[in-house]
Amino acid sequence: MHNTFARLSEARVKGDRMWHFAVSVFLVELYGNSLLLTAVYGLVVAGSVLLLGALIGDWVDKNSRLKVAQTSLVVQNSSVILCGIILMIIFSFKTQLLTLYHGWLLTLCYILVITIANIANLASTATAITIQRDWIVVVAGEDRSKLADMNATIRRIDQLTNILAPMAVGQIMTFGSPMIGCGFISGWNLMSMCVEYLLLWKVYQKTPTLAHKSAKVEASELKQLNVKKESDMKPTEGVQLIIEKDVTGFEPQQEKEVGCATRIAEPFITFRDGWVAYYNQPVFLAGMGLAFLYMTVLGFDCITTGYAYTQGLSGSVLSLLMGASAVTGIMGTVAFTWLRRKCGLIRTGLISGVAQFACLILCAISVFMPGSPMDLTVSPFADINARLFENEPLPTIASPEPEMIFATGMPNLLNGSIAPANSDPEMSPESVPLISVSLLFTGVIAARVGLWSFDLTVTQLLQENVIESERGIINGVQNSMNYLLDLLHFIMVILAPNPEAFGLLVLISVSFVAMGHIMYFRFAQKSLGKQLFVCHTPDPKAAPDSSPPGTVLHSHICCQTSTLECV
Repeated sequence: MHNTFARLSEARVKGDRMWHFAVSVFLVELYGNSLLLTAVYGLVVAGSVLLLGALIGDWVDKNSRLKVAQTSLVVQNSSVILCGIILMIIFSFKTQLLTLYHGWLLTLCYILVITIANIANLASTATAITIQRDWIVVVAGEDRSKLADMNATIRRIDQLTNILAPMAVGQIMTFGSPMIGCGFISGWNLMSMCVEYLLLWKVYQKTPTLAHKSAKVEASELKQLNVKKESDMKPTEGVQLIIEKDVTGFEPQQEKEVGCATRIAEPFITFRDGWVAYYNQPVFLAGMGLAFLYMTVLGFDCITTGYAYTQGLSGSVLSLLMGASAVTGIMGTVAFTWLRRKCGLIRTGLISGVAQFACLILCAISVFMPGSPMDLTVSPFADINARLFENEPLPTIASPEPEMIFATGMPNLLNGSIAPANSDPEMSPESVPLISVSLLFTGVIAARVGLWSFDLTVTQLLQENVIESERGIINGVQNSMNYLLDLLHFIMVILAPNPEAFGLLVLISVSFVAMGHIMYFRFAQKSLGKQLFVCHTPDPKAAPDSSPPGTVLHSHICCQTSTLECV
């Protein structure tokens, strides 16, 4: 069963990673090597999950597991296939589409592509919630160690696929064309949908408990018992018949009232209730701590990559660094399973947080080292002031000679120039001291060990301590929180995009990581109390691996803390 579930996760992750990489490249190709469409797509995706995360989770909770998994799987893959077909049509007839209706038809195609791609991402979110947050808990059963191993395996698959999938798509687009790339992605998702569907059915058949959502059944049974109790309290048969007649006559009116007014307000009520339920969870601070880690520029996204180019790093060096980050990420999954066995789940998160923050101190130090473009005399808002308020072009430096441009030809994604703003036009970018950028990426890569170990810790805390009937909505809100902080980090970069301000962004990022781990420390302190720093191997005879996930947090902590105190 473990192997079947791993194959299911592998098939799902491969398609997701290839599409997430490919759609950004396709949008850049469509809009003349501009990042505008990619930025709009990122904003739409983040905003949609932020607003709809709780609703998606609520839908997962209210429907049967198989229905949710099958529906989200078909919608996601069908949307990707349709999007690929539309992109192929646009690439083939882009010139003709430009001439029709003054280019509005092409604009409509762009909107259609982004909309369908966003639907695919929302369906992917639903699939991730139901498979990686709900099914995995049921498949693992009462064995917490098995749950930890399954989480770590899925994360390793994700890390490897994060490198291999973009490489495969990149090679196809390099030696073929964007249209061939679209066809490959559509064909892959068609085959992947069939394979995932079969594996999904196989896992479902081998795990009978997936067919039951006990909390929902108990709630409906309780409602029926209350109705019976009220009927038993009725005095005589004649009165009972009158009351029943009145009730049956009143029920359609109630339903009509729900259909008119309540249904309009229902999504807003669900949204509110989801966030309130998230706040009331015993692992709320742990979830918030994880979300705060998304408010950072210290990752391998387009922002950090663009900054690296301004500091003289080539594309080949960056690809090697990304490979190294994947290796350290896999090391983090190994460290998670080992630490959990030695010190318990909650202490694993604490140790991982300390390790991550210690590595990020190197990033903070890099800001003040030779080669750092940080200049406090330059306002971080100078760029946006010049563009939006003064209506004046930014002061530019003399253009470098063609031979001075990087071999990759990649423009700076931060301020649109090739050389750093404070560099001498006569000086080649390669002559910029690399001490600062070397320390920066050393810290970022080393911190991945603690980052992914911490991520797995919070993931398992949510799996173990959120009741079954709320797993969907709580994890939906957690996704919304993650996207909210991710949005804030992009807004931060938009407000201060010049390289001189990147040092400030690094310091702000390290501060948010510190705040996130302080929140987790507070959660750990409230949970374990005086036993927080008593690290020992849990007694294998104790209950941590025999109590079912989703039980009360205190009982899990008691068994982790001391075998003498477990009753």
